[in-house]
Amino acid sequence: MIRDFTFGQFFPGNSILHRLDPRTKLLWTIAYIVQLFVCDAWISYLVPFLYLVLVIWISKISWVIVLRGVKPVLPLIVFTSVLNMFFVTGTPIVSIGFFHPTYEGLALAVRLTLRIVLLIMGTSMLTYTTSPIALTDGMEQLLRPLEKLRFPVHEMSMIMSIALRFIPTLVEETDKIMSAQKARGADMESGSVIERGKAMIPLLIPLFVSAFRRAEELAEAMECRCYRGGEGRTKLRQLCYTLLDAWTLLSAVVAFGLVIGCNVLF
Repeated sequence: MIRDFTFGQFFPGNSILHRLDPRTKLLWTIAYIVQLFVCDAWISYLVPFLYLVLVIWISKISWVIVLRGVKPVLPLIVFTSVLNMFFVTGTPIVSIGFFHPTYEGLALAVRLTLRIVLLIMGTSMLTYTTSPIALTDGMEQLLRPLEKLRFPVHEMSMIMSIALRFIPTLVEETDKIMSAQKARGADMESGSVIERGKAMIPLLIPLFVSAFRRAEELAEAMECRCYRGGEGRTKLRQLCYTLLDAWTLLSAVVAFGLVIGCNVLF
């Protein structure tokens, strides 16, 4: 399960999506998230789904990688769906003791499942096709107007990009620690929920120690390179919008309009 966690990883490529301006991809991701939560009619979910299929095909990212990123959250999706089926009032499907799953709960569970799966797959495309450096530059440029309010735009962008960058590293570190604990006879896959929780304690302590050690090493490396934040900092690559970025943002607006149209008509 740990090895299936792919969010935050960057897969280098030369596709159209890789060549887009990072600001365009950030705005596209925001528009896609809003689009998902605006969906009301069942047919409206078809718009973000087909749009996402097109984006994945253009990015040339393997479907195996994209679907693998959904696997770690499947227990959460199943748990949420079951809760909605049994605890949403409405017309009962069957009666199972004190529990009465309803059609309304089933419909809500399917909606939430679609939203979560499409949300994870869509937002993952941002990190799959954008390097951490480009992501930092894109965030900084989009948040630059906040500098007038003395908001630390560069520092906040750097923190967010570093956090995304270290997600795969911490996942890999967790996998190594789990393998080492299992080699010493630790059992983390059997027993009750409480027993599994207790078995995670020997995993969490070395993971936190490793995370703090990596953070200290990164801080020392940045200090040795005379990093002083965004003041007086220059860019090796200057970001600039192209016609391709304009068409991408226009497609997001069209998709949003189609969702609204489906909600009104159906």
